[in-house]
Amino acid sequence: MRENKLKTLWENGGAAMNCWLSMDSSLAAEAMAYCDWDSITVDMQHSLIDWRSALTMLQAASQKDAPTLMRVPWLDPAWIMRALDAGAYGVICPMVNTREDCEKFVGACRYAPVGYRSWGPVRGMTYGGPDYFQHANDTVLAFAMIETRQAMDNLDDILSTPGLDGIYIGPNDLSISLGYSPAYYPDEPEVLEAFKRILDTALKNDLIPGVHCGSAEMAGEMVKMGFKFCTIQSASKLMVDAANNALTTARAVAKSN
Repeated sequence: MRENKLKTLWENGGAAMNCWLSMDSSLAAEAMAYCDWDSITVDMQHSLIDWRSALTMLQAASQKDAPTLMRVPWLDPAWIMRALDAGAYGVICPMVNTREDCEKFVGACRYAPVGYRSWGPVRGMTYGGPDYFQHANDTVLAFAMIETRQAMDNLDDILSTPGLDGIYIGPNDLSISLGYSPAYYPDEPEVLEAFKRILDTALKNDLIPGVHCGSAEMAGEMVKMGFKFCTIQSASKLMVDAANNALTTARAVAKSN
């Protein structure tokens, strides 16, 4: 089966920088694949991407070696299995709030006897290889999103779920759930303390700690803190920021003496 280079990176002590695709564009997926990202995630929760487009985006991103992942819309086994059948090498699942939620999520990612994933990797075998069944359980990644006060109350139970590979902090929803405004780059002490507690609990359980970052600087800081999977904004936000910076520079030069 095709190597999951994220797992290799982590085994060698590295930290991954993840690209987040929320715009409905296979061209954007292809362009980002030719950048030096460690992984690429297609977001099916907070985006305008439909299923047909998501499949073409996975195909476009697969031209290069960075593993492709998908954030599914919700904790729905049908969506989880469909993402994996389409060739995603990992699933990020939102709103995992209890041990029961996490067991349901992980089970949908694994074939029996350790899970209940149904057989039918239509593109999974094309991308992964003919020995997909023999290695899929150990290759595809299951990341549970921790983003609510309820999840914080159940943190130890969730993060000790067998078969879970990592966690992914959603800073906006976590901030909201703790009583604050949404913040990609939170500065509230209670939210930052939650970050630290999630990180420590993940590392205690030998999980990969991940987080969505509001800036490149934040991603670097999170790696220094101990996170191993960091998303930098989104491809659409990076595009808009680059366009605004280019316009600002051009207009400033045009006005200079």
